[in-house]
Amino acid sequence: MSRDLILMACSLFVWGLGEGAFFSFQPLYLQQLGADPVLIGTVLGAYSLAATLAHIPAGFLADRIGRRPLIWAAWLTGLVATLLMAIANTLPVFVVGMVLYGSTMFVISPMNAYITTARGKLSVGRTLTLVSAAYNIGAIIGPLMGGWIGENYGYQSIFQLAAVIFVISNAFIYFIRPQPVEMRHALNSEDRLFANSTYTRFLMLMFLATFAMFLPQPLAPNYLQNQRQLDLIAIGQLYSVNALGVVLMNLILGQLDHRLGYLLGQVAVGLFSLILLRQTGMAWYALAYLFAGGYRTARSLATAHVQTLVHVANLGLGYGFTETIASSATILVPVLAGFLYVRNPDWIFQVSLVLIAISNTACIVFFYSRSTPRENTVHI
Repeated sequence: MSRDLILMACSLFVWGLGEGAFFSFQPLYLQQLGADPVLIGTVLGAYSLAATLAHIPAGFLADRIGRRPLIWAAWLTGLVATLLMAIANTLPVFVVGMVLYGSTMFVISPMNAYITTARGKLSVGRTLTLVSAAYNIGAIIGPLMGGWIGENYGYQSIFQLAAVIFVISNAFIYFIRPQPVEMRHALNSEDRLFANSTYTRFLMLMFLATFAMFLPQPLAPNYLQNQRQLDLIAIGQLYSVNALGVVLMNLILGQLDHRLGYLLGQVAVGLFSLILLRQTGMAWYALAYLFAGGYRTARSLATAHVQTLVHVANLGLGYGFTETIASSATILVPVLAGFLYVRNPDWIFQVSLVLIAISNTACIVFFYSRSTPRENTVHI
């Protein structure tokens, strides 16, 4: 790996420690602050909306002014948002900090474009999953810290710890080097982003798959606490297992053809829903959260496939639209999950299983009725 990818991986590892410490406990803290399941779902949807609105402008700017300034801006904004959540004592203030933190997801498109360009001789799928694995190694430890601190010192202390950790992550990211901006004047009409109908069809399929895979996840901590009587420490342990699952899925599925890896990632999330629906006991829950790691791996491999469909000069914008479509699914999912949960908590897992079966079948037809995808070769 290049020097810049090593710095990126180190920064993401530290960020994973901080984000992992608080992320899985946000729905529970919202509940403690007075939010019911429907309001929790709505807040999580607003979080995703903030992320969704930012992706396309960020991708557009990344292709024109460079990726590093946007990466730096996202890291700093994440630190400020976490500080706001750390000092919040009321639901409205916490929600403002949470939504601001959601807006930092605009970094995904510039960061993925940066990683793709700096990959050297590695394939795109392997590079994205390896760097993602660094984040998730940190996220293995984060929930353990967060669960223990939350159980002993309260939820607010979790966010205070995360803010301190994010200062260290910012220190790493400020040493990455800039990348040249690709020239756009030479683009042919067929290279323009939406001239390729295959790209737009894949975005629609990815929306369905993301919706299906994400549906069982937002209220799973509430399900485990309210229906299965798990405490915060146990839930934190499960999210550490989930991060371990992402690392394992990245290292295993990331070595495969990215199309096959994407399909298997969906299957793994289906197993997560099936186990939580049918089994009880900490060992089963841990296995379920191991399989849930397929969601993040599938997201990375979807990005790897998009890279084969767009011109390198449109890489940031192409990734921006990709993340926007995926994030738009996560806006709708928490609200639906909240309504399903109120009526029958099991329904969030049952509906997810049906949708995953549909999306996986559609993706098989899409991927394997076409020729082997190309891979852009411009990198530094």
